[in-house]
Amino acid sequence: MEIVNPNAAILTNFEVMATLKNMKSSKKKHGLRNLATITYETLQYLEDTPCKEQSAESVVQFLKDMKQFNLTKNECLMMINDPPGSALHIQIMIEDSDERLTDEQVNHILECTAKLRIGAGQRIEGSE
Repeated sequence: MEIVNPNAAILTNFEVMATLKNMKSSKKKHGLRNLATITYETLQYLEDTPCKEQSAESVVQFLKDMKQFNLTKNECLMMINDPPGSALHIQIMIEDSDERLTDEQVNHILECTAKLRIGAGQRIEGSE
């Protein structure tokens, strides 16, 4: 197997978690011996990350909100996977953020990342 374009698609932790939960709940066997172990361990890890509290709608809305800041795909991906809670956290994630963003824009990004968390009461489709 050859990887034609390694950057064709990047997945958020939320998307990986949803895919693994769907695989786990499907009755179809995938033919890989260690797949069940890998799936279980990965889901255990992801259950302790912010993606547990995200929804597809909140991720899509976040990406729409971020378009105005001209951020790279990787910067948006990092903020989805590890939503920043402070201006310092944003400064670490976004290259040259002090030159690219105003204080008001940083505050707006922090408001948007807070919306990524929808509350522990709602679940990802296919979860038990």
